[in-house]
Amino acid sequence: MALIKSISGIRGTIGGNPGDNLTPLDVVKFTAAFGTLLIKENPSAKKIVVGRDGRISGAMVKGLVISTLNALGLDVIDLDYSTTPTVEMAVVFENAAGGIILTASHNPKEWNALKLLNSKGEFINVEEGLQVLAIAEKETFDFVSVDKLGAVINCGDQLQKHIDAILNYELVDVAAIKKAKFKIVVDAVNSTGAIAVPAMLKALGVKDIVVLNEEVTGKFAHNPEPLPEHLTQLSTEVVKHSASLGIAVDPDVDRLCFVCEDGSMFGEEYTLVAVADYVLSKRKGNTVSNMSSTRALRDVTEKHGGQYYPSAVGEVNVVNKMKAMNAVIGGEGNGGIIVPDLHYGRDALIGIALFLTHLAHSKKSIKQLRNTYPDYFISKNKITLERNIDVKSVFDKIKSKYKNQPINSEDGLKIEFDTDWVHLRTSNTEPIIRIYAESNFETTADNIAKRLMKDINEVM
Repeated sequence: MALIKSISGIRGTIGGNPGDNLTPLDVVKFTAAFGTLLIKENPSAKKIVVGRDGRISGAMVKGLVISTLNALGLDVIDLDYSTTPTVEMAVVFENAAGGIILTASHNPKEWNALKLLNSKGEFINVEEGLQVLAIAEKETFDFVSVDKLGAVINCGDQLQKHIDAILNYELVDVAAIKKAKFKIVVDAVNSTGAIAVPAMLKALGVKDIVVLNEEVTGKFAHNPEPLPEHLTQLSTEVVKHSASLGIAVDPDVDRLCFVCEDGSMFGEEYTLVAVADYVLSKRKGNTVSNMSSTRALRDVTEKHGGQYYPSAVGEVNVVNKMKAMNAVIGGEGNGGIIVPDLHYGRDALIGIALFLTHLAHSKKSIKQLRNTYPDYFISKNKITLERNIDVKSVFDKIKSKYKNQPINSEDGLKIEFDTDWVHLRTSNTEPIIRIYAESNFETTADNIAKRLMKDINEVM
């Protein structure tokens, strides 16, 4: 199976051999390394926030993590079932030294991960990540004596604090949402979205809510990545209930996508586009998304007089570019919304609040709103990597083959074909190469992706 160490955290499959998978020994080692780094950076560090999604392995991993942190002398604010953005905000609310989110995001049930946060509630940077790996490799841990062990502490309802912050956000119009009387179907994919999303909707004044896959078991009813092929149940139920729209989130509630009233997909790429359109109509400024995201964000940004900037893929990279360019909104085309003056993290809950405000103000159906945006089609594909594949050599050969085309190698390879593009890159979270292609025509995007996939397979 796999153990992947990257800027996205320590991620792997449960069970198997230490060092090859995410075993109890690996959980303890990397937790101890991260706790050691926090203490090194801030000797007075005392508190750290821990939360988890609904995965089957979550309770087991959480027990290991908390005990390890306590053994380092750190107190743990245990949120238990939570969301990634809620943990991020709780770190700031509680003035903690950092946080750990136990979630493998969109990966299947056999996966889990440690997502590592700094004192700002943001993902640690590359340099800090390398320090964690170095400490883990050398096992330079200093556990405390019995009289100095840390404790587990309770700091109230952090989800409610998160929701309250969203309700008080100046661009969220609760009155307009309540007046619109939306009927909404939610696919909670048997994880903590079943707790957080209905609570957010009720706080926004939505009374008619249908929740699918609402039992938090970690036994995901379908592949938990919120892609069209996995949302057929949601699409069917939206039509069946004559709902205004459907909402899907991933297991840790940092990705967000919508289904239109006729069961068609709004498009996860257009989650950020629509929210940015609304935010930019109220605030002039710049936007950022990663270079695998639709160029529709650029179109919307320029319509409002702002400037669009691409970043390398990865939330840390998007956040860094947003800070550098003073962006007022940003995120990723996978349905990740980052609202910087709330917090620098992908957050489906603020995304829901802003999108519903936009929809309510527009006086349109969600399908009509979608039709106001340009139609670009992204073909999203992946190739599984076998062990010992030299990806750099593969990319070098692809780059040579397309040397006459404009190529950006900041993050894998992005190759331009007039107004179309294809982006090839290794995933930070899975042993795969992602192949994303975009065009005005769906068949063209698919054909570009297929051509590059054939090239890659021939090289490998």
